Amino acid sequence: MQIQIHTDKNIDGHERFNEYVKRVVSASLDRFADRITRIEVHLSDENGAKEGKGGDKRCVMEARLEHRQPSAVTHHADSLNDAIDGAVAKLEHMLDSTVGKLYGNHR
Repeated sequence: MQIQIHTDKNIDGHERFNEYVKRVVSASLDRFADRITRIEVHLSDENGAKEGKGGDKRCVMEARLEHRQPSAVTHHADSLNDAIDGAVAKLEHMLDSTVGKLYGNHR
């Protein structure tokens, strides 16, 4: 399972942060690794440096299952860590449902 991370200009996507994101995604989705070819993580700060309302950090995760169209989830939060955690939880739930329907018991 390949994990690609993309950030907008408002987020410092340094190596340590990228490794953290990969660990979080792998820990939650590793049981699907034989069915997923790639996961793309898109992180953005919608307000940038401006003061604004909360929930401006966005994480979009897109999973590419073998022989299927990509499926994506989005989560907004006050912090990047919360946005990542929320998106990975949504993606895990979606994959549970999708893989379960396609392949039966997958655990």
